[in-house]
Amino acid sequence: MTNKNVQKNKKNQVYIPLVLAITLIIGVFLGINLNFDSNRTKTDRKFFPGSFNNNNKINNILNYIHEFYVDSINRDYLEEQAIHSVLKNLDPHSSYIPESEFREINDPLMGSFEGIGIEFNMINDTVMVIAPIPGGPSEKVGLMSGDRIVKVNDKNIAGVNKSTDEIVRMLKGEKGTEVDVSVYRRGVDDFLEYTITRDEIPSHSLDIAYMLNNDIGYIKFSRFSATTHNEFINALKDLNQEEDMSKMILDLRGNGGGIMDAAINIADEFIEPGKLIVYTDGRRRDPSYAHARRNGAFESKPLIVLIDEWSASASEIIAGAIQDNDRGLVLGRRSFGKGLVQEQVKLGDGSALRLTTARYYTPTGRSIQKPYEDGAREDYFDNFIDRLIENQQKQFDSIKPDESLKYKTNAGRTVYGGGGIMPDVFIPRESIKRTSFFNQLVNKGLIYQFAFDYADNNREKLNKYENAGEFINRFNVNEPIFKKFIDFINETGVESNKSDIEKSESLIKNHLKAYIGRNIYGNEAFFPVFHKKDSTLKEAIKLFQSNDYKTYLQPKSDKD
Repeated sequence: MTNKNVQKNKKNQVYIPLVLAITLIIGVFLGINLNFDSNRTKTDRKFFPGSFNNNNKINNILNYIHEFYVDSINRDYLEEQAIHSVLKNLDPHSSYIPESEFREINDPLMGSFEGIGIEFNMINDTVMVIAPIPGGPSEKVGLMSGDRIVKVNDKNIAGVNKSTDEIVRMLKGEKGTEVDVSVYRRGVDDFLEYTITRDEIPSHSLDIAYMLNNDIGYIKFSRFSATTHNEFINALKDLNQEEDMSKMILDLRGNGGGIMDAAINIADEFIEPGKLIVYTDGRRRDPSYAHARRNGAFESKPLIVLIDEWSASASEIIAGAIQDNDRGLVLGRRSFGKGLVQEQVKLGDGSALRLTTARYYTPTGRSIQKPYEDGAREDYFDNFIDRLIENQQKQFDSIKPDESLKYKTNAGRTVYGGGGIMPDVFIPRESIKRTSFFNQLVNKGLIYQFAFDYADNNREKLNKYENAGEFINRFNVNEPIFKKFIDFINETGVESNKSDIEKSESLIKNHLKAYIGRNIYGNEAFFPVFHKKDSTLKEAIKLFQSNDYKTYLQPKSDKD
């Protein structure tokens, strides 16, 4: 069966229940309107209304189903299903957030949450503490990296196949409330018992900020939240104090967006006052324009923004503003293409509606939103998966921009709309040739698993380094460690041969060191190591060190 047939069948599976539901509702109305017996008694009519008030058909139908359906059914459930059914036939990004999920979804955007303050992973059905958040409740009572949480409020959570979401719900809670945890710590015979008072925990959006060399600074954001702008300003101060940062690489790869105002504030730090950053327009929303308002903290120095297919929404606002104002270069791969604005409305029961009310446009007037059909959400996201798989992510020539959506920047450079931000400099997905063997190790999580086990078993030895920088300079994945890794993957059943191992050895060692460092020293040890094999970042550094950076900021006709 072809992929198209499979997708067609999937679509049929989605629409058949909807068609049946519509048919059933029509049948109900026909039955009520055509078969009502005028000879029924008043008592009968009380339970069988005969007709509904058309002013509120949906509410009447829900009431009728709730009262007379053959089996008992929850009214709240009916309402939520009706809301989901309505929204799924609109655009791909309008959504309903149940009360039970509201805080979990909203907390990262607010820049904080309330809980016990740990970073953890599920390892073999056990909660493993990667690190207590500095200054948080868990650090204050004495939880340490490598601890295993086996019980929460006397309920066993180890080895019982609880999901990460379930664990999070057990550990999070309102500020001031208490939770009891039982902890296994390597080298300690008995469980350690802690009572932790939950508190407000900061949730950072900045992954790392550090100097790549004497003059190039690097800043990476994972999302845009209420605290993003302050984090950026503090990072700039630190980098300028550490070195004389004259160039910057802003990494928005993998950043799916967040709060629009945060993106505007970040863009304002790069663009001179008065210039347009972004504007929005909708059927019932007047156009709203956001201009740079202040003298930015990094307004005139060379800038490169990194994007990829996972960069969306707020990330695209920044990349589009930088590109359209000829402020810097955008480098990487075409971004996701989300140019719809959602307004969030809190409902009385604690749930919320996020409804698309406008589209946003870059300064040249480009709509970044990729095409979609109302109700065709599956096709919308399938198209994104296809982009990851197809050759258009490997060869620039296979990306065919729509010539009817061509725009000109202030300097006369050509940019395109209609489906994400097209980078000024395209970097193929697999610039470093990875073997299928290496991809298999990554996809099965074997590199991460071995690195975590090694760090956990050698925590005391690895903690001898004074900081992340000393770890990076002095620790290496030597041959004995690498041999243990090969023995480990052989035990898991992964087939390998000498040729596969030799071709991938350098890349494997780099990844192992990066993940070992992360488990002990966090992102400060991870990214500087990981970046040594980052072809996109290497190309950005190369552009800064050559005259090509300025060349790309000129109109194409001038370059020719």
